[in-house]
Amino acid sequence: MPDVVVVGGSSGVGLELARHYVRRGRDVVLTSRDAGRAAQAAADVNACCDTGGAARGIALDLAEPEAAVAALAEVGQVDRLALVAVDRDRNTVAGYDHERALYLTTLKLVGYTQVVHALAPRLAKDAAVLLFGGAARERPYPGSTTVSIVNGGITGMVATLAAELAPVRVNAIHPGVVADTPYWAGGEALLEAVAQRTLTGRIPTTADVVGASVFLLENPAVNAVDLTVDGGWRR
Repeated sequence: MPDVVVVGGSSGVGLELARHYVRRGRDVVLTSRDAGRAAQAAADVNACCDTGGAARGIALDLAEPEAAVAALAEVGQVDRLALVAVDRDRNTVAGYDHERALYLTTLKLVGYTQVVHALAPRLAKDAAVLLFGGAARERPYPGSTTVSIVNGGITGMVATLAAELAPVRVNAIHPGVVADTPYWAGGEALLEAVAQRTLTGRIPTTADVVGASVFLLENPAVNAVDLTVDGGWRR
């Protein structure tokens, strides 16, 4: 059976998505910028799951897209590709740091596209690709200049990649605040305030985002969709 590839699979949503597929007997290639971290994440996934599937880790730095083709050379046929790797950048127009902006833009827009380019000849006919954006594409905040621009660009990527790769499906998920991530540790008051702005009265968890990701990857009738996962934000 073709591989599942999770780019940015050594922590957070990517790691849990890798676990999901290994638990279901799939072989998963997960990546991290650091080879040791990728290997450790794969070992952790394999330790939790004895279901016939297995994970292996490889080093891949999306901020160095020229190296992506070589990094992915040993990956075989692929039928599920999730590009989960993200980074954060607080950048305003007034205090604009173009080097930080270039880093994030390269990582997500150029890096994501380069990975798809590298693996396109190995995508199965019924393969699915999932891109990770973020709710800041529609709800910018002070300091989100680059983040909002880049996540808006993910929407453009979905449209063009779905057209170019058809019948391979291409979708994107755009999470808002994800409550149980280390970034929000200690921010209970802010999390509660955010929860009160949602129609569900709760903030999505990592498990919620993984569930939505699996839906986009597995439902054969869903294509060229940008799915926001934020609990139903009230504008």
